[in-house]
Amino acid sequence: MTYPVKDTLVWCEIPVTDMDAGVAFYEALFGQSLERDTTGPNEVAWFPKKNAEDVAGHVYPGKPATAGNGPTVHLHAPDTLEKTIERVAAAGGEIQGPIVSLPVGRFQYAVDPFGNSLGIFSKLT
Repeated sequence: MTYPVKDTLVWCEIPVTDMDAGVAFYEALFGQSLERDTTGPNEVAWFPKKNAEDVAGHVYPGKPATAGNGPTVHLHAPDTLEKTIERVAAAGGEIQGPIVSLPVGRFQYAVDPFGNSLGIFSKLT
């Protein structure tokens, strides 16, 4: 089967119950500012990306799924996995289990302060 698009993921949306707190958490995770956008039906804050073609996502005001009942969003660690996980914990996230090694990289599960399931991923170089 051939797909006409390069990536199957378009973007992800992560609901937060408090935009300011959500933006602060994800800015701490990435170590970069999120771009707040009020041009749509509700405010969003975009994750950093290198260029317009990159897959990305945003946080928005919403109600997260109950713990363990929603999707897991995997995000690239902007530097090392260990440093990113330290920032997640320092910003109020909860680390879940050990680091998982894969042939293409490593990741660790976490839960953000709003109950969203995250995987923090670091690709092998």
